[in-house]
Amino acid sequence: QVTLVESGGGSVQAGGSLRLACVASGVTYKTYQMGWFRQTPGKEREGVATIGTEDSTYYADSVRGRFTISQDNAKNTLYLQMDSLKPEDTAMYYCAAWDPPAPAHYGFPPVVAAWGQGALVTVSK
Repeated sequence: QVTLVESGGGSVQAGGSLRLACVASGVTYKTYQMGWFRQTPGKEREGVATIGTEDSTYYADSVRGRFTISQDNAKNTLYLQMDSLKPEDTAMYYCAAWDPPAPAHYGFPPVVAAWGQGALVTVSK
């Protein structure tokens, strides 16, 4: 059973930075792909960033150039470094895992195997 535990959310002013972390258990190296999603009230959950096969990365247009996804396989941890944050980045951020892994440019799947509990990110003007 895949379990994902997130940390690192918080409040920051526009232009600031935050880093989210997601520790995975029950995940065998290279058998799952992982990524970050976010959701605001009244809107559907949207894909933000993912790491695919051969460490390929893919970002939503809204965050490309400002967010960086990375993973430490030795620690089973996925990270999302968020820089130059904007008020419109305010959302609940979720870590997710799905299989099988694919090139990152394939994007985000309609169904995932597991979700983290969510981390709230609030960006003020």
